[in-house]
Amino acid sequence: MSALIDTWSCDATEEDTMTDDHAWIWHEMIAFLGNPDLSQAKVLDFGCNQGGFLRTLYDKHPFKAGVGVDLARAAVKTANARKGTRPIEYLATPRLVDAGQEFDLAFSHEVIYLIPDLVGHARQVAQALRPGASYHAVTCCHRDNPLWSSWHPAISAFSNIPVPSHSISDYVEAFRQAGLRVDVSRFLANAAIPADAPSSFFPSHLDRLDVYTNWKILFRCTRDD
Repeated sequence: MSALIDTWSCDATEEDTMTDDHAWIWHEMIAFLGNPDLSQAKVLDFGCNQGGFLRTLYDKHPFKAGVGVDLARAAVKTANARKGTRPIEYLATPRLVDAGQEFDLAFSHEVIYLIPDLVGHARQVAQALRPGASYHAVTCCHRDNPLWSSWHPAISAFSNIPVPSHSISDYVEAFRQAGLRVDVSRFLANAAIPADAPSSFFPSHLDRLDVYTNWKILFRCTRDD
C-alpha cells in the first residue's frame, strides 16, 4: 500500500464515527465464523483503523494474540489506547510483513478497495497465513456496485490516498494469482439491515437494502498448501 499517513480522511470526524457505523457489520463477520475456539489462534486485521474489529472479536471469542495494521498513525495511536488488557498489538506500517506470519485467521473490512496493487497485497496475505488459514475480506466498494459511479468521486474527495476502481473479478483473480483458493458470497444477503435515513451515499432505503444484500461481498481466501 501507500506510505504512512496521519489520517484516512480529510474529515477529522469521519474515523471517530466509524466504530458506530461498522459495529453491526463486524458482528455479522464474526457470526459468519460460527462458534470457533480461538483460544490458541493468532488473528490479523488488515486496515484496522481505530481497532474496533479486533476488540469486538476478542470480547466475543477470546484469541491468543491479535495484530492490527494500518497506514494512519493517529488511528493506530487511538487503537492502542483503547485495547485495554487485550492481547492485541496495533502497528502503523505500509508493510504487512511487519505484522509477522503464521496467522490462523485474517480479516479486512472496506479496505481492499483502496489497494492499487491487489496482486501484491494478495501475495503478502498468502505469506502471512499459515497453511489452512483464511483471509476474510469484505467490501461493497467495486465497479459492479450500481452506486459506485457516484461513490467513487465522493470517496476520492475526502480520502487522503488515491482511490482505485476495482471489480469483483479483479479481487478474485488477484487472490488466485497469489495461490489462494477463493470463495465468494453475497455477505449480508440474509442480514437485517439497519433502516437508517437516506443519505448522499444511499439516496433511498431501497438503495441501502440493494447494496448490502447484493453488493456487499465476502472474499474468503484460503491458503491450502
